[in-house]
Amino acid sequence: MGKDYYKVLGISRDANEEQIKKSYRKMALKYHPDKNKSAGAEEKFKEIAEAYEVLSDPKKREIYDQYGEEGLKGGGGGGPGGGGSGGPGGYTSYTFHGDPNETFQRFFGTSNPFEAFSFMSNGGSQRMFFSSSADPFGRQQHMQHMHPFGGFQSSGGRGHDGFDPMEVDDDPFGGFGVGPMGGMGGGHGPTRMRKEVQDPPITHNLMVSLDEVYRGTTKKMKINRQVIGADSYARREDKVLEIQIRKGWKEGTKITFPKEGDQKPGHIPADIVFVLKDKPHTVFKRDGSNLIYTAKLSLRDALVGCTMQVPTLDQGRTVPIHCQDIIKPTSKKIIRGEGLPLPKQPSQRGNIVVQFDIQFPNGLSAPTKDILRDCLPA
Repeated sequence: MGKDYYKVLGISRDANEEQIKKSYRKMALKYHPDKNKSAGAEEKFKEIAEAYEVLSDPKKREIYDQYGEEGLKGGGGGGPGGGGSGGPGGYTSYTFHGDPNETFQRFFGTSNPFEAFSFMSNGGSQRMFFSSSADPFGRQQHMQHMHPFGGFQSSGGRGHDGFDPMEVDDDPFGGFGVGPMGGMGGGHGPTRMRKEVQDPPITHNLMVSLDEVYRGTTKKMKINRQVIGADSYARREDKVLEIQIRKGWKEGTKITFPKEGDQKPGHIPADIVFVLKDKPHTVFKRDGSNLIYTAKLSLRDALVGCTMQVPTLDQGRTVPIHCQDIIKPTSKKIIRGEGLPLPKQPSQRGNIVVQFDIQFPNGLSAPTKDILRDCLPA
């Protein structure tokens, strides 16, 4: 005879969806092997997961109700159409995936739903409140690994290892309406709920080139976040955010996408913030809306004058500058209006500031030294 999934969950055959969820929640918490060390708890935990997987799925439940476990799994003895790998009426046979922890995590959205709660004992009475440091549905890279059921703490010393015993028969989540991704309902006795707060912003650097800042551009950034589906399960999804980089935006400019972070019960999703960072440029350095260009100049040209071509961010276009005065190492030339657009007035532009790197010769012949000695002032 096949398994009685209704008996495993302790529900009647006409139980509705909410009753199935409530029973699974209670039974899974009771027999979770990290909390329940009794013999057979692990196998019971697995049976509970399989029963929930079947009864929470309308199609599987329909087949099971008609043909039992053997018909559901295509064993051939549960009803017409049995035998081979197919099930009744052409239904593809069902096989439990074998990992009850996967079912548990999908249901609660985390492998540890307990760390969001702390219990404190005071004169024999208890108050429940949300721990401000708890993040039961936090992103994996920020998650601190704790004992899976270590969130229940007591100062009364009633439990072993400093943990308050879990009243599994009373369903510690039942009175608060926490199902898969459920909210908080009425509790048992005096309660206090932490005000819903928004998770801290998630910040990413967004590298942009000076050419992109000069012309403006559009960038598409893919993020991966946790969402709560219509079926109340938590899952990961990719989302593409489109960022319009406007002309002249300065390094440090922040672009915020409100509430695009992970969705978690009791939390407002974090804002996703991109912070502009300038990529190094091969020719220019940036100073606000100005561009710094360092021109290499021979000692002769620095002394007697020259004309040089200064590049711009317009592809292939240069601007000539005439150096007639002596160029010193600290000299600068300004080419107005050839820099980056002003962020608030993009029709106007900053300047190109030309600095000079004067190239001295490695050596001079004696006759050349004599000539320079006679020509240059002492």
